[in-house]
Amino acid sequence: MMHKILVSRCLLGHRVRYDGGASGPFDQLANWLQEGRVVALCPEVAGGLPTPRAAAEIPGGQGLQVLAGKARVLTTEGEDVSAQFLSGAHQALELVKEHRIRVAVLKASSPSCGNLLTYDGTFTGVKVQGAGVTAALLAQHGVQVFSELQLAEAAAALAALSW
Repeated sequence: MMHKILVSRCLLGHRVRYDGGASGPFDQLANWLQEGRVVALCPEVAGGLPTPRAAAEIPGGQGLQVLAGKARVLTTEGEDVSAQFLSGAHQALELVKEHRIRVAVLKASSPSCGNLLTYDGTFTGVKVQGAGVTAALLAQHGVQVFSELQLAEAAAALAALSW
């Protein structure tokens, strides 16, 4: 039985980014897709947000703070979309549990999926250390979260897994 891997849909070339665009495809992800390992999800779309949609960031905090109810996810228009981000994160966690996923490759810098950096909430392109809502929730549950900038590391982590 092969280990599955959770992958952001935008990294597979699906046009689900906030601006209606995609970020992929990437050869390594295409290989995993061909092998039948990929479980694809866009947490923001799964949580009920449309494509395209207003850009969103987490002012004054990161995904862990949103999970704890201490920060919100706001759009450029000031709309609170925290509930949709939380819903998408919990749907990702359900997929992880269902498929026994231990490695994820999620979109870098995203307020949902960023694993190391996210935008600071000022909508000025400034990034700060911290994970997005989905990445933080998955990491809390033992999933190794990588971005498309870390595909070699993700491949090594996947190869190192044993049942």
